[in-house]
Amino acid sequence: METCHILVVEDDQDINRLLCRILTDGGYDVRPAFSGSEAILWAEQYDYDLVLLDLMLPGITGEEFIARMRKKRTMPIIVLSAKAGLEDRVNVLRLGADDFIPKPFDNAEVLARVEAQLRRYKQFSAPGGGQVLRCGDLELDREAIRVTAGGREVSLTAREFEILSLLMSHPRKVFTREQLYESAWGGEYMGDDNTVNVHISNLRSKLSKVSDQEYIKTVWGIGFKMNVE
Repeated sequence: METCHILVVEDDQDINRLLCRILTDGGYDVRPAFSGSEAILWAEQYDYDLVLLDLMLPGITGEEFIARMRKKRTMPIIVLSAKAGLEDRVNVLRLGADDFIPKPFDNAEVLARVEAQLRRYKQFSAPGGGQVLRCGDLELDREAIRVTAGGREVSLTAREFEILSLLMSHPRKVFTREQLYESAWGGEYMGDDNTVNVHISNLRSKLSKVSDQEYIKTVWGIGFKMNVE
């Protein structure tokens, strides 16, 4: 089984060391980084399967790291931060983070969330799942991990890709937020609509930049579906 490579970005040496130990004990190959600037250097030189990221970093902030990475990388980014207010969580999800764990964190929860994110991400990257989904002029290629709208490519995060893939796989089905969350995040839904809503909003925003069509329809009181009427 191929070893997954994880970049741990945390300026507190004790916390960084703890996270690296948790992940190493879980069988992962880990590289520590202690500033946003160092993290950018490593992330540009090597392909990581996942990034664990603090927000309050010397040099480049966690938010800046996410924004820069999302221009060219799709690997999952899990934020661990003491900035755990609703506005902070929504902000990093809008930037392109895939999950948010507040500090102080539980060791087992960190490992479980990493496993869930990697499981979903590896499913997208695995060869042999090369089904191409189409809804109108929207096309999603599972094998190439590529989405185009009106012939123009759309850059999505792994979680956005998973949500869109699920919606396009059953274009007439209405998915609840719970169904979308449990499929895309691979974990139990805890009743927090903001995570799903933010990712749907990001999806719509990115698609609207390349096409004036409305691809995702809100079914009020229930959830979301593809707009195929």
